[in-house]
Amino acid sequence: MDTQTLIYLFVGLSFTMYIGIAIWSRAGSTKEFYVAGGGVNPVVNGMATAADWMSAASFISMAGIIAFAGYDASVYLMGWTGGYVMLALLLAPYLRKFGQFTVPDFIGTRYYSKAARVVAVVCLIFISFTYIAGQMRGVGIVFSRFLDVPITMGVIIGMAIVFFYAVLGGMKGITYTQVAQYCVLIFAYMVPAFFISFLITGNPIPQLGLGSTVNDGSGLYVLQKLDLVLQDMGFGAYTDGSKSMIDVFCITAALMVGTAGLPHVIVRFFTVPKASDARKSAGWALVFIALLYTTAPAVGAFARINFIETVDQTEYAEAPAWFKNWEANDLIAWYDKNDDGVMQLAAGDAFMGKPSYADTTGTAGQRMVTNPPNEESANEVYVDRDIMVLANPEIANLPGWVIALVAAGGLAAALSTAAGLLLVISSSISHDLLKSTFRPQITEKGELMAARISATAAIVVAGYLGIYPPGWVAQVVAFAFGLAAASLFPAIFMGIFSKSMNKEGAIAGMVTGLVFTFSYIAYFKLVNPEANVAANWLFGVSPEGIGVIGMLLNFAVAIVVSKMTASPPLEVRKLVDSIRVPRGAGDAAAH
Repeated sequence: MDTQTLIYLFVGLSFTMYIGIAIWSRAGSTKEFYVAGGGVNPVVNGMATAADWMSAASFISMAGIIAFAGYDASVYLMGWTGGYVMLALLLAPYLRKFGQFTVPDFIGTRYYSKAARVVAVVCLIFISFTYIAGQMRGVGIVFSRFLDVPITMGVIIGMAIVFFYAVLGGMKGITYTQVAQYCVLIFAYMVPAFFISFLITGNPIPQLGLGSTVNDGSGLYVLQKLDLVLQDMGFGAYTDGSKSMIDVFCITAALMVGTAGLPHVIVRFFTVPKASDARKSAGWALVFIALLYTTAPAVGAFARINFIETVDQTEYAEAPAWFKNWEANDLIAWYDKNDDGVMQLAAGDAFMGKPSYADTTGTAGQRMVTNPPNEESANEVYVDRDIMVLANPEIANLPGWVIALVAAGGLAAALSTAAGLLLVISSSISHDLLKSTFRPQITEKGELMAARISATAAIVVAGYLGIYPPGWVAQVVAFAFGLAAASLFPAIFMGIFSKSMNKEGAIAGMVTGLVFTFSYIAYFKLVNPEANVAANWLFGVSPEGIGVIGMLLNFAVAIVVSKMTASPPLEVRKLVDSIRVPRGAGDAAAH
């Protein structure tokens, strides 16, 4: 059976399974739609949380970022995994004990204010749509390459699949679908990693292979070889970093705190029976996530070695089939600057901006690009880093079934997170805006219908953003985390641990953090991207890490405003105590 047939088979079977699970677990009430009935087992919930969390960014992009950035990309590993520890210890059990459906629900009740609830919904929508645009684009890229359809059609197919199991099944359908998706994506990530680790080092365990010697007789370790090869080509050493210490700290902290403030992750802890199960869920999720995250550095290093050995100094006429396949999708480009017909990799950009193709071919047979070459750089090859995980099995000449498995895994990763985000958006509109704010008299049946309608509308908007993504959304997934860190996290944290924080302080803090962080990111990524250099950054902090500054501003403004306004009512202070004090503690103290 040829590779393309296997891809159709694997993707078709996985989609059939997802839709079947959604139909089997169709939500029949608002509680099942929002929080899966609140009775999900902690292990199952941990697996679903891991799938929700490990998006297209984790599966497709992270190893590609590591492959090209090396040491600098360690901020993603530290920030995203560290955030789960913070979530498990500081937030998950308390939010579950509070017993509401959504993050705006918690903020609206804790801060005794409809205005606070509405501000939280606005923050949530900014975060979720920023995040989801990249997921839908990832779906389009995978479909485009592996199913041989245009990226636009790939996004539309992905929208249809998500519609079935998100709109029909709600959180109940999504939870059990995400368990299946986790199994698919982790198997799809680990199998080629085992193969490639064995081919390069002789050790099939990628985490150990990264610290092993290369199978080329040189006696060099993997990272030693990468350092030497890249330095010979004019790049910096793979194990050296170029970011300043303050920027590394801020990006790591923004990713970590942003993890603890992401609404589609937090809502997962409302789906378990009790508070202790929320902490167990976070622990299990960390275990399941660690399987992929501890493998990603090895996958990135192996991918960079394979890419260099396969492409550099290779005649274009004899380029491998995978190179031509990705070139046809405009994700790899070559321009023969010295007219020798040989592809040359070096430090620097091959083109002035991302290349776009014309219909004609060059003298050496390459597809011509409309973007002019960067003559100051000796590099002739452009490669989109997002293809590295998807192309890795083809580069390493692995069997067709492994390539098909990776295609199914990439789609599972993108669709699982997209579904979780869409549900968060729909529940914030139907439950937080309609039921809790503007139409409290709405029936449960009417609320469920509103949730499905808003989910459908959110899918359409997400699909549009996937087809026409803002460039900055696709570039760095850290922006969504920065927005979450700067807006929702302080309000949640102070809502749990500060009895004196009032509604005026929380609202002022959320607005300040969101406006500052979004404006900073928009300026450097949309308004004036040429100015996006360290010399122009505030305190030397890049847009990826600015969420930490936004978070500190949020805390400062909230505390100052709360000191200048009335204290929270007595019943709210008692509510905060009840969230933090273990059940039965008062009785024990009395005896």
